[in-house]
Amino acid sequence: MNGAESLVKTLLAGGVDICFTNPGTSEMHFVAALDAHADMRCVLGLQENVVTGAADGYTRMTDKPAATLLHLGPGLSNGLANIHNAKKSRTGMVNVVGDHATYHRKYNAPLTSDIEGIAHPVSHWVRTSPTADDLSTDAAEAITRAGTHPGQITTLILPADSAWTETDKPIITAATAPAPAGPDADRVCEIARVLKSGEPVVLIIGGRTLREAPLGLAGAIVAGTPNTTLKAEAANARVERGAGRVAIDRIPYPVDIAVDQLKGFKHAVLIEARDPVAFFAYPGKPSRFLPEGCEVHELAAPEDNGLLALEMLADELGVRNAKPPVSDFLLPPVANGALDPDSIVSVVANAIPENAIIIDEAITTGRQFFPVTSTANPHTWLQINGGAIGIGFPLAVGAAIAAPDRPLIALQADGSGMFTLQGLWTQAREGLNITTIVFHNRAYKILLGEMRNVGVENPGPSALDMLELDRPALDWVALANGMGVEAGRAADGETLAREIQRGLACEGPYLIEAVM
Repeated sequence: MNGAESLVKTLLAGGVDICFTNPGTSEMHFVAALDAHADMRCVLGLQENVVTGAADGYTRMTDKPAATLLHLGPGLSNGLANIHNAKKSRTGMVNVVGDHATYHRKYNAPLTSDIEGIAHPVSHWVRTSPTADDLSTDAAEAITRAGTHPGQITTLILPADSAWTETDKPIITAATAPAPAGPDADRVCEIARVLKSGEPVVLIIGGRTLREAPLGLAGAIVAGTPNTTLKAEAANARVERGAGRVAIDRIPYPVDIAVDQLKGFKHAVLIEARDPVAFFAYPGKPSRFLPEGCEVHELAAPEDNGLLALEMLADELGVRNAKPPVSDFLLPPVANGALDPDSIVSVVANAIPENAIIIDEAITTGRQFFPVTSTANPHTWLQINGGAIGIGFPLAVGAAIAAPDRPLIALQADGSGMFTLQGLWTQAREGLNITTIVFHNRAYKILLGEMRNVGVENPGPSALDMLELDRPALDWVALANGMGVEAGRAADGETLAREIQRGLACEGPYLIEAVM
């Protein structure tokens, strides 16, 4: 076998059985090796940011890393925005990046670049395999690192001659990732005393503690310690929510609202979460949201076992059997008039099927979607984490492939949707059951608000021209059709509700242009 075949066999032996790809010349031996193994699913994306975003969505739903195949430094660079998002969402990913043959690099061909230098800022682990004999060992380590809680980005660089050279080295099976640590007993006792002190405490959780079982424990802790308030981080990779589950509010994006919600707390307990901070700096406003003098207690870092930490804390408090507050099933009245954020969320909340997956890159339009949908049918919510827009279409691809039997609704801002429009083509090619609602407000609406936030009260025509998407207006029905996706348009609540049901009933993807 050659090095490329060794690499594919090692990926499969390590449980990595899907590869999101956009290959080039340097990767042709790896492409041929992928072709020879029917148990490796290969999914083509027409731009690398689709590839990396899809790998993120797949891993969020399966808790096992996917592989990507990228072409040299420029291909990796094209995928960096969604690798950044994946790193911020603590998602595991094995990126295979082709390179020139080792002896060819010295000639500085047009595509020669410092791939390791590009990869390091967004990767936890980077390695170039200099020979075919090294590939299985290196790939096994990449898989182990990618699967290490809560998930790591690994980048394995594959020189063309390492791929095509023969090797007789045995296939290495990736080691089981080390189990995440829990807190020591003294730390748990100390924080239990804080919660029993009677002083106001905010319990901030993130990462995998937002799954159903740990959320139930967090709810029991709050029920058993009335001075404790439960919050989630502002951006979260995956939240299990809806009727019958513990309702949890996210820390808001706007600085003034977040600071107001967190004022008065004397203690903050963090479990797989970080000290909450503003997305950006604003003149005259704080970067940290917690009030001055609030004592921060980290019970479990993002790399630790948050579920075990919650179990230990609940047992120490004696509240394991406390009844957590859960959401009743309650739907808002449907607003059938012209579409705006309030009318849209009333329709969406009513339309969410049981066990659905919701992809949230709604940006400004979706600011109020999260609280209103908390009492809808039980569902899983995935959102943009790292702030690099253009994740919605790809994230939906990966999530739909990971959970093909679950209905999926994607909430997509129009401006950010244009960053990875090619993701629609992959949705069509793979026949994925994805219903996308594009909020067509013809602007980078969030940036209009950010202008005010940084003190620009009266932007002039040149400034506005850089934020508006209306010359010409995008035709989302035509764009979707051009990618092979059936589409419709809605300008009022009644039509939107009908279009969502049509999309959910479709065999394959469907896009709705929600005209605002």
